[in-house]
Amino acid sequence: MIILHWTYVIAIVVSLLAIGVAVWMSIWVKRIASENEKVAEIATLIKKGANAFLKREYQILGIFSLILFVFIFLFLPKPIWQSEVGTSVHPFWPNFAMGISYLLGAAFSAVAGKVGIDIATIANVKAAESAAKGIKPSFMAGFRGGAVMGMAVVASCLLGVTLVFLVTYSWTGNARVLIGFSFGASLLALFAKAGGGIFTKTADISADLVGKVELDIPEDDP
Repeated sequence: MIILHWTYVIAIVVSLLAIGVAVWMSIWVKRIASENEKVAEIATLIKKGANAFLKREYQILGIFSLILFVFIFLFLPKPIWQSEVGTSVHPFWPNFAMGISYLLGAAFSAVAGKVGIDIATIANVKAAESAAKGIKPSFMAGFRGGAVMGMAVVASCLLGVTLVFLVTYSWTGNARVLIGFSFGASLLALFAKAGGGIFTKTADISADLVGKVELDIPEDDP
């Protein structure tokens, strides 16, 4: 039986509030008028490239996560063929719960990353166009665009941890399944960050080469 303690309620409410704030800020940024067609065209190309990369990266990480899920299911918290001493509980269920918790952590992390990519590609062009109107409009566009990602990360982590703890601890009295959630969220974020860094550095080098070779732009030219 799930016991809904008041601390769980606070955590869930705070998570939903963070999601609401993120949605509001995202809508606010998207409503900024785009007047420069060239800037909007470039932003569209950047968004398509980023989404294509993210789709391919998530496909690879998805396969990797499923393979790791099998290993977690077989060996954590203990090998599935070994029964608990002094208890009739078969390790299938604790191991399965650990694996599902791991996949949930990875899924929540992936959603936060997707939200970040989408809002970043939009906020960039909005901040650039708002700069023509002054420092404050440009700052607010960039700040609120970045805050969407921050809110998404906090909300997904807090909501995911709360739900996993609420379900598993209420049923089993054991909170170690949270290890799987933390591992899944951290591992996917780690590889996504590494892959994203490689992608952005490649794009930077490509732009540098095009500028030097095609347009004869000197090194570090302002």
